Amino acid sequence: MGKTDQPKTSLGLERNTEAALTYLLGWLTGILFFLLEKKDKVVKFHAVQSTIIFGALTILYIIFAAIPLIGSILAILTFLSTLVIWIVLLVKAYQGEEFKIPVVSDIAEKYRKVF
Repeated sequence: MGKTDQPKTSLGLERNTEAALTYLLGWLTGILFFLLEKKDKVVKFHAVQSTIIFGALTILYIIFAAIPLIGSILAILTFLSTLVIWIVLLVKAYQGEEFKIPVVSDIAEKYRKVF
């Protein structure tokens, strides 16, 4: 299936576009699309994965940033890791792939089946 013949979601977007949008603003768009998307299980998977991974990384960053010296270094490393993960997930979702992050994707799979 090419990008132009992607199935439409309940929001009227192509699946790959909406899946990529779940990562656009990290956990914020993850939550938004999880709540708004009613039928597409692929988008739900990406939304849950985005919420969990970027929520956890945001919390880690805040904790590290509050610790003097070594925490600042860890905060910078967390930020750089987050940036790389964000780019990979955004691109893979747009390409129609379900890039799976260990542990996080297992949780996302469970939510996909429930909702």
